[in-house]
Amino acid sequence: MALKLGEWQTLRADHMKEFGAYLGDGTETVLLPKKEVPDGMKAGDEIDVFLYKDSSDRLVSTTRRPKIELGQTKLLSVKEVSKIGAFLDWGLEKDLLLPYHEQTRKVKAGEEVLVSLYIDKSSRLCATMNVYPYLRKDSPYKRDSEVQGRIYQTSDNFGVFVAVDDQFSGLVPKQEAAGPFRIGDVLTLRVTRVLPDGKLNLSPRKKAYRQLDDDAEKVLKVIGEYEGVLPFDDKVSPEIIKREFGLSKNAFKRAVGHLMKEGKVEIRGKRIYLA
Repeated sequence: MALKLGEWQTLRADHMKEFGAYLGDGTETVLLPKKEVPDGMKAGDEIDVFLYKDSSDRLVSTTRRPKIELGQTKLLSVKEVSKIGAFLDWGLEKDLLLPYHEQTRKVKAGEEVLVSLYIDKSSRLCATMNVYPYLRKDSPYKRDSEVQGRIYQTSDNFGVFVAVDDQFSGLVPKQEAAGPFRIGDVLTLRVTRVLPDGKLNLSPRKKAYRQLDDDAEKVLKVIGEYEGVLPFDDKVSPEIIKREFGLSKNAFKRAVGHLMKEGKVEIRGKRIYLA
């Protein structure tokens, strides 16, 4: 059994020193600093420890529980930003490095970022904001479940990538992504499909009959802001509709049709009027 960086292991005390205990797995040993050695510990005793590297890049063990472990995805606070990247608080003495090349956007001290923990090419533990490969695909959710998801990436080709509960893999497909979306935003979403591999397709929109009322209210509000006369009709470009209402063109047309049917608006001369 080899010593495993970034994981918890049960190791046996090999020998004791005045500055700590050397723990072993039968082939290698690693230091547990004196301040973390339990009272009365002696050679031969077993203990659960987490392995990471200290500021001198030496393998070291700790009984403290880090906020993130190898392969997990967690929300961590940025303590400071330096020339080589950002340093995150992960609950251990040596802060966790988030290199610049692993950042999907610039981060700043004091904010929280969603990251995964991995081992880099130099055999050091680092954080990455490219969390897609680390997100789980075994969520408990089913179609039409309401979930909370954090945006970690956006794509013009695919849509908006979301970490549901900060740990499960989800996507708002391009055709559903009508509103403004920013990395880090937390959204309330509806599961539209659970894919065979366990990933979730999501929508910011409610079921059709509930969404129509919400969209209609949104349209009425904007018309009111234009003092009761919208300077265009339902044939306006999708870009203007998205900018003004945060809706797709189809959703906008359905909402206007619904309002006309209820007698709340009317279209005259390529303008929409409050009735």
